[in-house]
Amino acid sequence: QGYLVESGGGSVQSGGSLRLNCAASEYTASSYCMAWFRHPPGPAREGVAVVCSDGTTTYADSVKGRATISRENAKHAMSLQMNSLKPEDTAMYYCAAGLGVIGPAFRFLVTEYNLWGQGTQVTVSS
Repeated sequence: QGYLVESGGGSVQSGGSLRLNCAASEYTASSYCMAWFRHPPGPAREGVAVVCSDGTTTYADSVKGRATISRENAKHAMSLQMNSLKPEDTAMYYCAAGLGVIGPAFRFLVTEYNLWGQGTQVTVSS
């Protein structure tokens, strides 16, 4: 069975940092791509960062230079380090896993991911 469990969210002031963690089952940790999405109030869920088994990482323009995604397959874990946080980073953050191969053009599509965690809230105050 697959599962994903997020942790590490919280409330920080603008300019602060947070590290989000995602614990995965052994089955889920073998996914081709694992990603972080976020769902701010109102707008749709959006991709933040993706790490895939082909060694590539992809970041949304809104977080480039401020976020680092990493994956430790041996520990069945993935994390997202976010620095210089802004109020617009406020959202529920979700860990996701895509079991099949996901081409580079599709890695921020919600429909490409089969498994999702319950989310962890990040709130950034100005």
